Amino acid sequence: MTTATYTAMTPAILDNLTAIVGEANLSTAAADIDLHAHDEGPHEAHPAEVVVWATSSQQVADVLKLANEHHIPVTPWGVGTGLEGNSIPVQGGILLSMERMNQIIEVHMEDFQVTVQAGMPYMDMNEQLARYGLFFPPDPGANATVGGMLANNAAGIRTVKYGASKDNVLKMKVALADGRLITVGSRSIKQSSGYDLLHLFVGSEGTLGVITEATLKLLPVPEHMVAAIAAFETVEEAIETVVAIRGSGIDVAALEFIDVTNTYAMNQGGADIAPYPTLLMEVHSAHESTMAEDIAIVQELCEEMGAVTFKATSDHAERKKLWHARHIAYETLMRNHPGKRIFIMDVAVPISAYPALIAGAHEAIDAAGIVGYMKGHAGDGNIHIELPFGDEESYLKARDVNDVIIRKALALGGTCTGEHGVGIGKARFMEEEHGESLNVMRDIKSLLDPNGILNPGKIFPEGAH
Repeated sequence: MTTATYTAMTPAILDNLTAIVGEANLSTAAADIDLHAHDEGPHEAHPAEVVVWATSSQQVADVLKLANEHHIPVTPWGVGTGLEGNSIPVQGGILLSMERMNQIIEVHMEDFQVTVQAGMPYMDMNEQLARYGLFFPPDPGANATVGGMLANNAAGIRTVKYGASKDNVLKMKVALADGRLITVGSRSIKQSSGYDLLHLFVGSEGTLGVITEATLKLLPVPEHMVAAIAAFETVEEAIETVVAIRGSGIDVAALEFIDVTNTYAMNQGGADIAPYPTLLMEVHSAHESTMAEDIAIVQELCEEMGAVTFKATSDHAERKKLWHARHIAYETLMRNHPGKRIFIMDVAVPISAYPALIAGAHEAIDAAGIVGYMKGHAGDGNIHIELPFGDEESYLKARDVNDVIIRKALALGGTCTGEHGVGIGKARFMEEEHGESLNVMRDIKSLLDPNGILNPGKIFPEGAH
């Protein structure tokens, strides 16, 4: 993969972009540039030269074709909820926003599918799907767009039961760097014809093409849902309980670990959790009797493993309050550290290695003498660690802790990122994790994007800042 060289924006190119999307869908105003220069993570902001809002798949393709002809970098943008700098335009150029491509195209009720534009926020989509009694299961927390979720293979709280974004997509429309629009996958549940291009583009972070539409799998909204909270004296007891629950055969829909420090943040968000290492759980079922049996088994396992408290509720308002507090815990944490930023990272390991990962993370944080917060999707081996920093010294300590935890995860057979994506922050670990396979990724990138215009500076260590 050769190093790309780029062309600066010119008035003539701006005129060509305006001809494609219209004057109302293009801006060089400082406010728009600044708004799209950073995401929710700790990485340095970089301004684009122009923000372009596409309103159709063909416009996306035409913008890419123009950019490719002139060697201008293009960074796709959903709503900027990423945490690893995935959508920061590190090489300037065009910031291609999908925010105005935010419509449901068709609900295929009898097939339990929906086709949407890539800029559709998933929470808004689920609100509209509720009238049909259906929902899209992946639940990353922030109201990310469908395209952003697919580009990063986002997952979330319900992954342990329903899978990540890659497990819930059937078909996509993708614009390539040279301006071609292609369709990958199909609406058939089974498909085994040819290469699996669908999953090549899922998780590629806009470096191979820009997702413009997607057909997603849906499920009926469960008839019965119960949320449960179990508190433990020690982190070790809580984590060992995760392994026990997974081994029990109970098909939990959520199995979250929250450390003591995060219980305070969640309580500020409306929860009522005792200050202990805690598991948050949810069980879904079509039958009330099955639900009662499953919750009874979960409670028995928790108490056998040393739970000091266990409470469960099927009340909709209480469940909603609990998961809302979990979803906004990161925002609450930021408010609790005014004047500081949060170095947030995630890794994932096989479930059997989760206790060793958590122990290693605690050791790294304690050895550095810094404050760290842990919460994660324990049921699928994923942990999120938040490290506040306020100056260069504390930033470097947080970065060192990040490195130690990532290498611990890799040594345990895991990955440098479970769901946040590689972006800028994890690119330097790609060689370590993938070895020669990274060269195959480079070959694919060179084939589909020979001029390197698509989201440069992401995934590959040689381009990351």
